Amino acid sequence: MLDIFVCEDNAAQRRTIVQIIQNTVLIDELDMRLVLDTEDPYALLEKVNACQNTGIYFLDIDLNSDINGMKLAQQIRLSDPRGFIIFITAHSELSYMTFQYRVEAMDFVLKDNPAEVKVKIRECLLNAMERYTLQTNKMHKLYTIETAGRKISVDYDDIFFFETSGSAHKVILHAKDRQIEFSGAIKELAAILGGDFVRCHRSFLVNRKNIKEIDAKNRIVYFANGETCLMSTRMMRGLE
Repeated sequence: MLDIFVCEDNAAQRRTIVQIIQNTVLIDELDMRLVLDTEDPYALLEKVNACQNTGIYFLDIDLNSDINGMKLAQQIRLSDPRGFIIFITAHSELSYMTFQYRVEAMDFVLKDNPAEVKVKIRECLLNAMERYTLQTNKMHKLYTIETAGRKISVDYDDIFFFETSGSAHKVILHAKDRQIEFSGAIKELAAILGGDFVRCHRSFLVNRKNIKEIDAKNRIVYFANGETCLMSTRMMRGLE
């Protein structure tokens, strides 16, 4: 998942940018979320430092602060070197500064034409999603789920376990930062995933890499995020 941040000191313009982003994410079914929109660059930096996901940053250059958009981008790069930075400004003459500050901006969007801004923001979001997927596929193995018309890719390392849902023919994926219900069966997933994914119970398929502790007496498996699942005596050997 990609996290989206907006820093724009003009409240009306910020609302417009946010609306375009939210509509694009919804219509194009992108695996992204808007984390923060603000006029305060320091509030944005504080949030970025607390987040672990790669970000997409829509930044105004003139923020009426002691830190401008370019300097803000430099600080963002320290926390999120793989993030996607897009400048949105009314000052086309400032585009050269992206090279001066060496922030490797993805794009430079001019506010002069509202229709063009809408097109450009959508293009940036789609482009960022494509690049992020390619980068992640090269670095990590992904499990892709299709649910409610959306395709969601989750890094194997971020998956804790799969659980049989209370809804018929569905399972729940428990990951580091979310839970996703989708059509499937534990038996089928075990055959597809293999490797570190082991059945510990007829209703659970666990990622051995993310197990924190096993309580053999009470037959409970503990994970790094505090979640737990059941373990059957018969299937205990698979976790040893």
